[in-house]
Amino acid sequence: MSIDALILLLYALVLASFLGFELINKIPPTLHTPLMSGSNAISGITIVGAILASNELGYTQLSKWLGMAALILATINVVGGYAVTDRMLKMFRKK
Repeated sequence: MSIDALILLLYALVLASFLGFELINKIPPTLHTPLMSGSNAISGITIVGAILASNELGYTQLSKWLGMAALILATINVVGGYAVTDRMLKMFRKK
């Protein structure tokens, strides 16, 4: 990997981190939980990428292990997001 590509990737990481931090800070606390629990379903995309990274198509051993770790963490994120959403929706049901 060339130094130019590394600088470009680092620039994208810093910009995405700053933008994400600013966007999260602008959301009022009453909307934070519903938005975050719903957006955890986006981790399903991470699951697909992790499955591709951990398959047997000649990738390195490191990418297989990182893919497996990403698969486990993304699955936990998706299940937790749905659990939080379900719990939140139960609060609004009439008894």
